[in-house]
Amino acid sequence: MPHECFADEIDIDFPSVGPAVERICDGFLAERIEGERRVLQAEVSLSPREASGGLVIRVEVPVRTTCPHCGGRGETWTEPCGLCCGTGESRFNHAVRVPVPPGVPDGARLRFRLRSPDASLVRVEVRVAVRSSAA
Repeated sequence: MPHECFADEIDIDFPSVGPAVERICDGFLAERIEGERRVLQAEVSLSPREASGGLVIRVEVPVRTTCPHCGGRGETWTEPCGLCCGTGESRFNHAVRVPVPPGVPDGARLRFRLRSPDASLVRVEVRVAVRSSAA
């Protein structure tokens, strides 16, 4: 959500620039409004052998970015953009390789942030579940 002082102007006058303003606010205000930021959560299930030896897992992280067709305007000339349906943003999955340290315990949480030049900051938390040896 854009910073409160911009909310009315963006929603009423320029709705397609909302995602761009949100990314700007992420860049300048992210640390101050961290409690409001969304954290993507995932869980990975490991065998006891994988947990004791460590490994690198692949995680697909959904990332929002500016629509490449309309440049974030949400429209092309006077028509809504067909690619982003007028939102001004597009989404794609970004593959991230996450190292899991040897000896990771059940319930451990691996946290990281993903940032790219044209996308908003994404915070990710991966929970490790170690399967029992009987399973």
